[in-house]
Amino acid sequence: MKPLVWITGAGGLVGSYLVRTAERWAPGLKVRGLTRQDIDLTDESAVRRFWREDQPALVIHCAAISRPAVCEQDPGLARNVNVDATALLASLAGDRPLLFFSSDQVFDGRQGRYVETDAINPINYYGETKAAAEEIVLSNSRHTVIRLALTAGTSLTGDRSFVEDMRRSAAREHRLTLFTDEFRSPVPAGVVARAIWELIAQKPSGLYHLGGAERLTRMEIGEALAMRYPELASRLQPGSVADYHGPPRPPDLSMRCDKLQRLLSFPIPGFRSWVMNRTTAGTDEWDFPLISSGLVV
Repeated sequence: MKPLVWITGAGGLVGSYLVRTAERWAPGLKVRGLTRQDIDLTDESAVRRFWREDQPALVIHCAAISRPAVCEQDPGLARNVNVDATALLASLAGDRPLLFFSSDQVFDGRQGRYVETDAINPINYYGETKAAAEEIVLSNSRHTVIRLALTAGTSLTGDRSFVEDMRRSAAREHRLTLFTDEFRSPVPAGVVARAIWELIAQKPSGLYHLGGAERLTRMEIGEALAMRYPELASRLQPGSVADYHGPPRPPDLSMRCDKLQRLLSFPIPGFRSWVMNRTTAGTDEWDFPLISSGLVV
């Protein structure tokens, strides 16, 4: 019998990529993807019942309220999903491995190029919930936290990725104001999936950063995407985070991923080189191509 893996948030961006790539990158595992329709992670009795029935050998916890604006609007829901549900799964897992996806939003963005040992200081409620959940997960030496950067891809519902948000706005002929003074380390979802499966095979624990190899402004990210999606080009306009009105936005959430990179069999790519390569290949897929010294299909 193959060990059973739970993947929560299987209807989301990262969760769906992990489910659909498991056969390729983790053929020795049996995957059960759990969506909101399968189980309400805030229903403790239901979660405990599912756990008794399945007895998973590993949990990959992707489920979250991940949009900062939603977290600000409904902090109770954000706390229940991002913190309390995580605490329950960590408790049930016990000595079994659990991998939890946190976020670069645990940082305040004043520094940039963050490493795992840098102090966290979230400035929005989403970041606060992720920081609280990190502390719970890392209290168990068998468990793992992945701080994930801005992730590109296509989701099952078409509304879980910033790429999808931008293309939808462009289709409605909306202007896309992208900041020239806000920095991220964007990473394709296919890269995330392969990195996680490789990491799991090594039975890791502790804290890791996972983002792309380039530090890019929001505007640079948009310009890179416009190479693949030309309809975006005429809709882009530069802006400044100083003019933004909404939940606090950390100005520089770029991360260094050297710790994780040392464990992987492939180089984590820069976002622009990835997009350019996929554009040359003529595919919309954000899945993982064959990698050699360069990013080639």
